[in-house]
Amino acid sequence: MGRSYAGDLLVSRPDMADPNFDGTITFVLEHGDDGAVGVVLNRPTPLSITDAFPDWSELVPAPARVFQGGPVQTNGIIALGRHRPEAPAEGRFDLPSGLVSVDLDQQPALARASGLQEMRIFAGYAGWGTGQLEGEIANHAWWVLPGSADDVFCADPGRLWAKVLRRSGGELRWFANLPADPSAN
Repeated sequence: MGRSYAGDLLVSRPDMADPNFDGTITFVLEHGDDGAVGVVLNRPTPLSITDAFPDWSELVPAPARVFQGGPVQTNGIIALGRHRPEAPAEGRFDLPSGLVSVDLDQQPALARASGLQEMRIFAGYAGWGTGQLEGEIANHAWWVLPGSADDVFCADPGRLWAKVLRRSGGELRWFANLPADPSAN
């Protein structure tokens, strides 16, 4: 395997043919010889955190929704969190950009006491087999840009695609203002 894309954003190009990823920003959590795993950051579902995970609602920033993390195992849950910088790392599974995996079976009060500041909950994930992501990138299905924990906790996920393109600079900034249906322009 060449370069790891863990911690990067996969920004779908306007000509993305796969409806599962059209208009999406996907944060890559893991990428290795066996493939890659990520979560879509800009698809909140109508399901509120208060209804689905009421005990955790204090830790979930706006929009307080369960997000559609991707088309794989949509009945499975991935919870990502951010700890206070001074919080001890003992017993945590660290991910790129200072993110951590949150165990929803633990007590929320214990998670807060251990330094968990905020979290986002995703139903399902995006997954790629060996070499699949590299092939999609080589075929120009994605723009690959640096990601951050702030992207995961964006308060306005509907505007995240344009925000990421604007901050990237260069020619990609032009795409930030692309209408949803260019033929209607």
